[in-house]
Amino acid sequence: MIDWTLPLLAGLYGLLIGSFLNVCSLRWPVDESVVRPRSRCPRCETLIVWYDNVPVFSWLILGGRCRACAEPVSPQYPMVEAATGLMWAAMFALHGPTWEALRGAVFLTIVFGISISDARFYIIPDEFSIGGTVIGLGMAFLPGGIDWLPAIIGAALGYGVLWFVAVAGTWIIKKMSPGRLEEAGVDQAMGGGDIKMMMMVGAFLGAWGVAFTIFLGSVLALVTVLLRSIPAALARDEDGEMEMGRLIPFGVFLAGGGAISYVWGDAMVLWYMTAVLGMPV
Repeated sequence: MIDWTLPLLAGLYGLLIGSFLNVCSLRWPVDESVVRPRSRCPRCETLIVWYDNVPVFSWLILGGRCRACAEPVSPQYPMVEAATGLMWAAMFALHGPTWEALRGAVFLTIVFGISISDARFYIIPDEFSIGGTVIGLGMAFLPGGIDWLPAIIGAALGYGVLWFVAVAGTWIIKKMSPGRLEEAGVDQAMGGGDIKMMMMVGAFLGAWGVAFTIFLGSVLALVTVLLRSIPAALARDEDGEMEMGRLIPFGVFLAGGGAISYVWGDAMVLWYMTAVLGMPV
């Protein structure tokens, strides 16, 4: 029989981490402190007492409303808490009481926070990207996972590849479609947050992880663009031009690619080498 004690404890701890992740992903993008002021209702700004701030359970008990003003509280809060708790439980169920379980849980938490911030604010805070890089390089010295040298190489490669893509993409767009970037309200083809994010991914996953994350993130983004282009082609403005809507936060898709790369990356490499390249195991 499987002993679920450790995953259960890890999941409960993950709920607490998820509660703090909500704060980080909502405050860091707007340069607010995650320490002060204390958690408060976003509508009436009443400070939330501790028994109304228990992850998931308080939201359910209060029916998703603020105790003070009875206004609805976003379901994002319990959803992020629950998802983070499940990630931590899954990592410790998969790896057991090891440093790799902690490393995996921390990495997935960081990319999850990045996806929330980028989806809502189109910003990837340095606390997630640069801070995550420092954490990833530090955890490379722990048993399990990649060693410190592949982590350093991965971080440098992740930053370098995305930097090159951003510079080259900006040059190509400006040559082929002058003014397109200005119309979109940006000055380069890729944000600096995405570049620093891939540095963090490289610190945790190494060079192969960088390659898989960029590939999978690009595929996910491409599928999303294609799906959005269908209704955009049907809904045209008064001049008959297609309305493409908002920009797509690429960090969200890189985060998804990074999570997939961490969980299934080794299996994907093995499949590619054996099934596609025909190399012996």
